[in-house]
Amino acid sequence: MISADHLTPAMVRVVLAGGDLDRLEMPDATDAYVNVAIPPPGAPYRGVFDPREVKDQHPAQAWPARRRYTVRSWDPVARLLTIDFVVHGDVGVAGAWAARVAPGEVLVFEGPSGGYRPDPGADWHLLVGDESALPAIAASLESLPDGAPAVVRMVCDGPDHEVPLPPHAALDVVWLHRRGAPDDRDLLAAAVRSLAFPPGRVHAFVHGEAEEIREVRRHLLADRGLSRQDMSCSPYWRRTMTDEAWRAVKRDFVAAMEAEVA
Repeated sequence: MISADHLTPAMVRVVLAGGDLDRLEMPDATDAYVNVAIPPPGAPYRGVFDPREVKDQHPAQAWPARRRYTVRSWDPVARLLTIDFVVHGDVGVAGAWAARVAPGEVLVFEGPSGGYRPDPGADWHLLVGDESALPAIAASLESLPDGAPAVVRMVCDGPDHEVPLPPHAALDVVWLHRRGAPDDRDLLAAAVRSLAFPPGRVHAFVHGEAEEIREVRRHLLADRGLSRQDMSCSPYWRRTMTDEAWRAVKRDFVAAMEAEVA
């Protein structure tokens, strides 16, 4: 790791170099992600490790925490991998690691994988999410040809949490600011409901907090008539839940969400 810089009070950009990056192959996706492995404090291993070997050789309390993070960018010439981490002080695992990491430290990960890229045949693009979806949304905007209409609606904690998006001639972007009120969870869905959709076929990317994403998905499929094939949709996290608690119920949540509107 060669640098770690705070982009906002709650986002740290980590740039990785060296190690096995000479063998890294990126998928053809703008939502490419890696599965990072963060050792717990006092782990009896350091540096580069094999997560499978750790699980075979050490008790569960020494196993690394696994988290999925979107690749913000990959420079195949300089062999530099950039990942943006959302951080909330000492809360969580990977974000807390990013908040204190220093150049020279090692990040173990597997991947990358991915499955979404803006469809060049779409008439316009809708990208909806929060800070956790920001790296994929920014990478997607960079991939769009000049003149391709893109509508972005983003939720964050305030003006100082906004990150400049790649310049795009046909970009309509609105940042929605949480106020710490119960109706914060309605901001994203309300913004999408109020949109006057441009003509033609839309290709949508809808990722972020579970309940917010569920509501936007329901609206797009049931009210706007989108097909599932024209939307990439995934709940990355869930309000009031730790990462571990969310991972334990995510499969069932996604199954229920997809059964609502097929």
